[in-house]
Amino acid sequence: MKPSMFPLLTLVVSLAIPAGAAERHMMQPLVPADKMAEARALTSPLPKSPETVAQGKAIYAGKGGCFNCHGKDGDGNGPLAAQLNPSPRNFHHHGFWRHRTEGEIFWVIKNGSVGTGMVGFAGQLTDEEIWSLIPYLRSFAGEHGPGMMGHGGGMGPMMGGGGGMGGMGHSGRRGEMGGE
Repeated sequence: MKPSMFPLLTLVVSLAIPAGAAERHMMQPLVPADKMAEARALTSPLPKSPETVAQGKAIYAGKGGCFNCHGKDGDGNGPLAAQLNPSPRNFHHHGFWRHRTEGEIFWVIKNGSVGTGMVGFAGQLTDEEIWSLIPYLRSFAGEHGPGMMGHGGGMGPMMGGGGGMGGMGHSGRRGEMGGE
């Protein structure tokens, strides 16, 4: 194939991918840059306990309605997921948790995430209910551990210097990364 045909082929292939397949890159910051410091400063007032996780699970499956988009198992394949672009967050992906603080996650649940179907739940859930969701959501990632959660690091716009990826690579498969 001639080198000049490559850009045309790339365009044709990219147009052939269905719009519903678009995913927001997992490493893209969820909190607006002007709110990032505020979000990172937030820490959960709740104890790290099985009771907190159980409370989060009940809210996820009930009042919060999180399962509708994120799926019963947190894989981003809920009943409404196909209607959303980008697709909802897959909470099983350890890289998502490794590069976010609990304050960033709290901020997004409370205020929503621009450019996604993730709406803010400030009018529907109390702060305590939102905080209780976070350890339950983290439980979907299994053994991958807390990463930056609660350490004040998380993802920043420059992805380095203690506020981002640093030397961390990403080896997840396509499809494991979701939107919100």
